[in-house]
Amino acid sequence: MSNARDIIVRPLVTEKTIKAEENQNTVVFEVAKNTNKIAVRQAVEEIFNVKVESVNIVHVKPREKRMGRYVGMTKAVKKAYVKLKDGYSINVLADK
Repeated sequence: MSNARDIIVRPLVTEKTIKAEENQNTVVFEVAKNTNKIAVRQAVEEIFNVKVESVNIVHVKPREKRMGRYVGMTKAVKKAYVKLKDGYSINVLADK
């Protein structure tokens, strides 16, 4: 993957991620399935012009969900917790 915007799929905005952003200067992104920590670090630094301290990757496995008698699966997601260095920030709620 050569394009940084192909690596970062979207920011994840939940109560837990907003709390992590406020307290630990950590931003959470959904990333492409076949990417690694180094590619995520380079993509975030290129897109947002910030310095990254560390990157942690989490694989979220699909689980079964029911709607009445119908059974389906949630999608598998790869999340990246990106901790920014002091003095840098990304406002993911700016577009909303």
